[in-house]
Amino acid sequence: MNRVLVVDDEAGMRAALEAHFLRRDWSVDTASNAREALEKFRRGLHPLVVTDIRMPGADGFAVMREARALAPHTAVVLLTAFGNVPDAVAAMKDGACDYLVKPVSFEHLEQAAERILAQAGSEAEATAKTREGLAGHAPSWLRALERARQAAASGADVLIEAESGTGKELVARLIHRLSPRRDHPFVAVNCAAFPETLLESELFGYARGAFTGAIAAKPGRFELAHRGTLLLDEVGEMPMSLQPKLLRALQEREFERLGDTRTVHVDLRVISTTNRALAEMVREGKFRADLFYRLNVIPLSLPPLRERGADIRELAEYFLRQYGPHNKSLRLSEEFLERLERHRWPGNVRELSNCLRRAVALAAGTEIGCEGLEDWGWEEAESSGGRHAVNAVDDDRGNAQNENENENQKDDRLRAGISLEAMERRLLEMTLVATGGNRSRAAGLLGVSLRTVRNKIRSYGLPSWSSYVHD
Repeated sequence: MNRVLVVDDEAGMRAALEAHFLRRDWSVDTASNAREALEKFRRGLHPLVVTDIRMPGADGFAVMREARALAPHTAVVLLTAFGNVPDAVAAMKDGACDYLVKPVSFEHLEQAAERILAQAGSEAEATAKTREGLAGHAPSWLRALERARQAAASGADVLIEAESGTGKELVARLIHRLSPRRDHPFVAVNCAAFPETLLESELFGYARGAFTGAIAAKPGRFELAHRGTLLLDEVGEMPMSLQPKLLRALQEREFERLGDTRTVHVDLRVISTTNRALAEMVREGKFRADLFYRLNVIPLSLPPLRERGADIRELAEYFLRQYGPHNKSLRLSEEFLERLERHRWPGNVRELSNCLRRAVALAAGTEIGCEGLEDWGWEEAESSGGRHAVNAVDDDRGNAQNENENENQKDDRLRAGISLEAMERRLLEMTLVATGGNRSRAAGLLGVSLRTVRNKIRSYGLPSWSSYVHD
């Protein structure tokens, strides 16, 4: 049965909307204000929310933002008695599926609901495809998935350590989906995506008046994940100044919003991911030992793609189905598949996905071959020096064998008169050119964090992004 949450401060309108959906065999919840609406939404997610815009306290835009933060695929229809073009444009930009003016035409509302149901079906199919990204039969990969299933049943916090692009967030979502919290929110926050001054308010929220511009209180990601799962993505980028507050929130499941003295209590599970060796960071004094031990209740590591053998073919075929046109048949040549298997994949599954997307976009016939691979920078990626040039700076694993290999490579580079810095700069420039100056995509291809790419651009004095945009 379809579920809808109706939010309106006018009792008559609320009753009329409820009756309309009940006549069509929907399950209906109602709320008279934003706070009541979000409380009901957290208790049981609704695929559709129909909300008035102008209400006492928080408005319909706030309901929409918070509902979509809890469940990104939530469809929202906004209602207003004061329709105007700027509000309609703002609503659509913020993610509303429709914007209706009161008195509401139930025929238009019905059309919107039908369209939303069709869209939900497409999103369910897309979600199923995303889950296929977990496919593979390599023993190391199957062991990791089995460990994830065990972790899901335990309810304990999990730390996933793996290289960039290996599917850490997919595995985190799998753990949530298999856990008793599956019917509650999965909320993710990338600790590397926010400057230190904003990360605290993003995690813990803030009270009204906490700082200039804080005209209304805002819950943080910890609150939004109540009863569900919170993903701390790239937790190794967490500033030292915030780590004590994070430690307390993890230990006690309580915290205070920025600028507030009231304590907020939450019930949630925390999954953390990192592409850095946290134990090494602890030894270097760059990460708190007590926080590391608190995060590392169930450790989970994912194998890099280069160690997964035949999984490369299976994933390549999946991405071909995902990105290939529906109106013609495309296949991967044996030569292309063999080339994929020889590549080292420093960007792992994310790089493979990007490779297939590019190959499909440039395909001229019905078969994808190796033509043009060198133009993608694969010669540099497969060479001993260029393959991990940026990774070597960003991810020092302290492995003795790797150190010996790096020393040998260094000797080779010195004999050739090429410095590591020059190679690193050239690889970064080539990747920025290939991505049209898109730093996030460049970071994904190189297998490093966005912060590393930004730092390297500044360090080498590279030109602005506009210099790399293709004509």
